[in-house]
Amino acid sequence: MAPIPSPPAQPDDAPESYVGLDAEAAERQARARGWSTVRSLPPGTVITMEFRGGRINFEVDASTVTRCWVG
Repeated sequence: MAPIPSPPAQPDDAPESYVGLDAEAAERQARARGWSTVRSLPPGTVITMEFRGGRINFEVDASTVTRCWVG
């Protein structure tokens, strides 16, 4: 039987620390802290609800991060 794959480790990071940052600076910081996928979305964007380990999401309004969540 094949082994069960283990999900990638999540960086030890605080998503709320990105709120208020410029979107480009927030993305650079997230990648430096180990996030493999960084997704920036405008407010109100319709997205699927699947959880992806190693992904951080930014809601960006006028080039400023207004909300941040993992997955």
